[in-house]
Amino acid sequence: MPKAYVYTRHGGPETEAFADVDRPVPGPGELLVAVRAAGVNPVDWKLRTGFRRPGEGEARFPVVLGSEAAGVVEEVGEGVTGFAVGDEVFGNAPAGAFAEYALLTASVTAHKPAALSFTDAATLPVAAATAYDGVRQLDLPEGATLLVTGAGGGVGAAAVQIARAWGLRVVGLASAAKKDFVESLGAVHVPSGPGLAERVRAAAPQGVDAVYDLVGGEVLAEAAGLLADRTKLITAGAAPDTVAALGGSRVERARTAAVLDEVAELVVGGELDPHVSRTFPLDEAGQALRTVEDGHARGKVVIEVAA
Repeated sequence: MPKAYVYTRHGGPETEAFADVDRPVPGPGELLVAVRAAGVNPVDWKLRTGFRRPGEGEARFPVVLGSEAAGVVEEVGEGVTGFAVGDEVFGNAPAGAFAEYALLTASVTAHKPAALSFTDAATLPVAAATAYDGVRQLDLPEGATLLVTGAGGGVGAAAVQIARAWGLRVVGLASAAKKDFVESLGAVHVPSGPGLAERVRAAAPQGVDAVYDLVGGEVLAEAAGLLADRTKLITAGAAPDTVAALGGSRVERARTAAVLDEVAELVVGGELDPHVSRTFPLDEAGQALRTVEDGHARGKVVIEVAA
């Protein structure tokens, strides 16, 4: 039977385990994919602790971990067009991705360009697509200044690069340990921690035109004070009511294959580097998740699955 990495109840890492599972059967609008790589994201361990996305029902255990994957189409579900068995694809995996097989939602799946590796493709559906959606939502003119909080993480690193590709000046808030990494992305680094607003003003004396927050909490609140126009405050790191109270909004996710095509072309064109910092085999899925959950990963962590 195919192998998958699951959690058996809500809680900490002790709830995780490998399990033999039935090979999934694609329903209408779905693709069955033989996984070659799966991206690891903070949302994966947050779901394990009990976090639920808006509109998401209760978990049915065991739950396969992982939200994004790249692989080869094995079966095509009813009503799906534009895909065939053998196609190399990448997309969102709502039923889990840390497995030998995964179901992808066809409407949020794209064909993988030949020049894009499975490993890099697996980083795009969650982090890079979220970054793309947010920068596009802000709709800033060329030359404007964008503050990205959490600039050293997967979404942050992608947001910095996409913003730079679109002609924006970027100030990246991240830990001192990530200074070199953030600067390598083309951003002006500002160390995180209390008093960040003063340091941002020193780094950008002309002010910032928008804030893309990926941290939430006190960081979001202090960053909001830097803006004259709070409609240019967006977050993927805080709840809708929290950011609304500050005059901002959540990132509006497009969740389309067209966005995946766009970010893939940015990678192929050299404007976006997924910055995969570490890879793990499926047998070490737990260690891969710990690397992200500990909060010290630079860029992206990917689980690779042997063919």
